[in-house]
Amino acid sequence: MMPARSGRWSLLPLLLGGCAAIPATQPVRHGVVPAAPGAIAAPAIRAEPQRAPTFMLQGPLTQGGLVLGTAPPGIRAVTLDGSDVPLARDGRFLIGFGRDAGPTAILAGQMADGGMIRQVLTIAPRQWDIQSLPTLPKGTKPTAEFLRRRAIELAQIQQARAQLSPVDGWQQRVGWPVTGRISGVFGSQRIYAGEPGSPHSGVDVARPTGTPVAAPADGVVVLAAASPFTLEGHLLMIDHGLRLNSAFLHLSRLDVRVGDRVSRGQIVGAIGKTGRATGPHLHWAMSLGTVRLDPQLIAGPMPRQ
Repeated sequence: MMPARSGRWSLLPLLLGGCAAIPATQPVRHGVVPAAPGAIAAPAIRAEPQRAPTFMLQGPLTQGGLVLGTAPPGIRAVTLDGSDVPLARDGRFLIGFGRDAGPTAILAGQMADGGMIRQVLTIAPRQWDIQSLPTLPKGTKPTAEFLRRRAIELAQIQQARAQLSPVDGWQQRVGWPVTGRISGVFGSQRIYAGEPGSPHSGVDVARPTGTPVAAPADGVVVLAAASPFTLEGHLLMIDHGLRLNSAFLHLSRLDVRVGDRVSRGQIVGAIGKTGRATGPHLHWAMSLGTVRLDPQLIAGPMPRQ
């Protein structure tokens, strides 16, 4: 029954019990309309409480993990711990958690009407491969020339990671750029005479020099170091969209240039040992903006050769 504009119930015929009607002057109590004499009372219909909108998330909520999210309708902006998260037109987005991410993170969304929703995410910790080398020093003091060159290289890497290319490789299943023996894992770290070294930021795959390297997903080349960087050697970076990018280090050659669009599975270079490398291998790193991710979690188990 629908209430009249006056706020009183109008006279409506009942299908049960003849033509008896509910008087308009009779009050409604506790959500139940009182029945007229001789009529069979209908059960009360109670409205279900509305649930607060929430984000849909797919992927491992863990250190080094990448998560695909979908914002509820009406959300116009998303943040993770206060940092902006790019939104696709369909409301999907990516969030990631670094090696040393804390136990919780706050995912927030701003609605078109000005309202806010907040979701507390629990981030699972992981155990890392830590190797102690008590008698080995961390390394020599860098020279002024090294520091000068390194500052230029880091600026180029930072600029490449900041690009937001209109590509949809982030929607694809990420594949391994090369198959082989994994010789280094994400998050591993060495402690030199009590002084911690930098954690390993990617995964290493040992293969001979010249082994082809393929793009793990569609994207745009945002950095292609024809001249070897001091540490990375011939460095190639591909933007997959929504700030998800891949980096390939120590390459012996580059088969693409900055601005080239590449497809998943396309050969983009070859394994080498340029830069600071003790032997031929591919160092593959993935980042979401500046957050380093674990490629093994994203690509899954290494395919059989």
